[in-house]
Amino acid sequence: MGLPKKLKIKFPANLIQAKIKHIGKTLSRDYNGKNPVFVGVLNGSFMFMADLMKKVSIDCEICFIQLKSYDGKHSTGTVKVIKDFDIDLKNRHVVFVEDIIETGQTLEYILKKIQGTPTKSIRIVSLLVKNKNVKFEFNIDYIGFEISQEFVVGYGLDYDNKFRNLDSIYTFK
Repeated sequence: MGLPKKLKIKFPANLIQAKIKHIGKTLSRDYNGKNPVFVGVLNGSFMFMADLMKKVSIDCEICFIQLKSYDGKHSTGTVKVIKDFDIDLKNRHVVFVEDIIETGQTLEYILKKIQGTPTKSIRIVSLLVKNKNVKFEFNIDYIGFEISQEFVVGYGLDYDNKFRNLDSIYTFK
């Protein structure tokens, strides 16, 4: 099956992998000797999380939380928990791994959810960030690429659960 003609490449696979290698090295340096827990936010982060973990060279643990806040191209305005944490975050260095941060609603929800849990540190890594000039209620510590308001698919990002399997990131023509 070929690539749908309605898609235009935004970030090719080799550029994505080079950026992930850089982020992995930086995380390995920053968390050397700290055994962080990386928390992937499903579904979108699964490809990024898998490739990032291959580039992290330190002892660490991983888990996933699954939330839903989009319907097609639009935010629903609410966050629904599909799969909750299955690891204790107490007294841990926690790194949340996101595919894309646009409104910040999902991460705000997660951070409020763990607000009473004493952690050693909380950091956020996102492959993509839309409109970095927007003031979120949290810091994004590691950013792969900044993008405008364009809608993107591929490399875990979807449109109605399609296109997640593509190895590059695309926009619609």
